Amino acid sequence: MTLLEAKNISHSFDYPLFKDINFSLAQGDSMSITGISGSGKSTLMHICSTLLKPDLGSVKLFDNDIYKLNDKKLVNIRRKDIGIIFQAHYLFRGFSAYENIELSALMTNFGIDDELLEKLNIKNIINQKVGELSGGQQQRVSIARVLSKKPKIIFADEPTGNLDPTTADEVINILFEYISKTKGALLLVTHDDKLANKCKYKKYLSIDGLTDR
Repeated sequence: MTLLEAKNISHSFDYPLFKDINFSLAQGDSMSITGISGSGKSTLMHICSTLLKPDLGSVKLFDNDIYKLNDKKLVNIRRKDIGIIFQAHYLFRGFSAYENIELSALMTNFGIDDELLEKLNIKNIINQKVGELSGGQQQRVSIARVLSKKPKIIFADEPTGNLDPTTADEVINILFEYISKTKGALLLVTHDDKLANKCKYKKYLSIDGLTDR
């Protein structure tokens, strides 16, 4: 079953970023996108995850052409079906780590998975305020928040950028384990070739489009 289909995607800001992007992700698929800084990797992820309408082309999530949906249906997909791990954490700083994860779980009526907290090594800091946590701890909390809503597709923009190499490996393996277990999919933006190589498909983004690497 195809979960994501991007067709003929082109986009520019003050200058052209990329053109004629075509790819799809089925259940269990993972794809990494690498490229030089400024090539538009995060922009492409935003386009595919409902956050930015492309200049040209279409994006289908779960067979819905997302940029033709009304706001209510689009919000419903964002809330229930996709999870976005940003390079910045976007946690609620006045809340504890637990409260940040709980908010996400409540939106989809799923409880918080203690096993997930153990795997991410955050169970011992779960009641601390976000502002008291290190950058790496905050990143792991943000990943737990995303996985707690049980998304069908994970969009991850440098999800291990604040982590040491060993922890980064552990976290990315948790994401792969998740999509395998749930028959989900992962779209990963990264500068780390080692992480990129773990994905089923590895793509390089340039102005001319996506190429295999």
